[in-house]
Amino acid sequence: MLGLAKQTAEKFEAKFGYAPTGVWSAPGRVNIIGEHTDYNEGFVLPIAINRATYAAIALREDNVARVASTFTDEVIELNIDQLGEATGWAAYPLGVAHILRASKGFDLFIDSDVPVGAGLSSSAAIECAVALGLDELLGLGNDRRALASIGQRAENEVVGAPTGIMDQSASLLGKVDHAVFLDCQSLAVENVELGFAAAGLELVVIDTRVAHRLNDGGYATRRAACEAASAAFKVPSLRHLSVKDLDDGRELVDGVTYRRAHHVVTENDRVLEFVAALKLGDFSRCGALMVQSHASMRDDFEISIDELDTAVETSMRHGALGARMTGGGFGGAAIALCPIEKISDLTNSVYAEFELLGYAKPEIFTVNAADGASRLI
Repeated sequence: MLGLAKQTAEKFEAKFGYAPTGVWSAPGRVNIIGEHTDYNEGFVLPIAINRATYAAIALREDNVARVASTFTDEVIELNIDQLGEATGWAAYPLGVAHILRASKGFDLFIDSDVPVGAGLSSSAAIECAVALGLDELLGLGNDRRALASIGQRAENEVVGAPTGIMDQSASLLGKVDHAVFLDCQSLAVENVELGFAAAGLELVVIDTRVAHRLNDGGYATRRAACEAASAAFKVPSLRHLSVKDLDDGRELVDGVTYRRAHHVVTENDRVLEFVAALKLGDFSRCGALMVQSHASMRDDFEISIDELDTAVETSMRHGALGARMTGGGFGGAAIALCPIEKISDLTNSVYAEFELLGYAKPEIFTVNAADGASRLI
């Protein structure tokens, strides 16, 4: 990580002509279980991963904000009064500065090894690295939970993606070999030990290379259905409903809205069961819950695609204890909890199946639970 941080500092200097004040890093995340539950005040269980975004930053003496990155040759330049008007990729870092109410201009350079569009939250990694860095340089004193909220607001209000707080929380609150068990109603956090390595297991990511975009309508439609269900049942959020409540009041909503709510309510139960199984070291049960979660997202929430289904089904046939799509859906990545000795067979089998079906070659790699955002230089 330090090597990439130094490279980011060098790229900042090459672009802007002077050295940055510091370099901050924030990891991407993999959500092990608990999908589309965060904005319903439910439970989630992500990990921060050992792939990160790096933000080299220096304050300026004027009110100009300039941001550049390895994603493009262009340098975006705005007055700090215009930060909320940023568009495209620049809306993520400049949106954070807008929500922070940056009082000074700054120069910013971003690099990342978090795959974009894979559902591993490259966007939250940008937001959290920039939030941590600007907060320190501006002396604002926000704690990590406040910074997570700032990142979420930037994504909601400036980018226009109606996401919950899970991604930013994982990126800021992650811990090596631990998952972040987050109650999205109270915002209580517990770091739960994974124990995968000790059990001879690894978490495999299968990036389908089908990029997903959270602000293209599908995500917003699902969120609107959840809010409609909450209103029909007269509760503040789906967190307040049980499966029995849903079934007793099934006539209150149409079939599609029922299925959307059914996913969220049952997914909350699965997260709680997964945490309990994890604490007991019952990885077979953890795997079964992952498979149930994927079926729910495929059938009730309808956010999977053929490539994700293929990745999950092939993984299960070739040694995985459990597998599921991860992230917002409509593309992105699947994950598989797999014994180390079976990873090679799983990987080769997924490659072969994708080729047979005419899909793009996926990118397959393992990830470990990592620490949250930090200053590296």
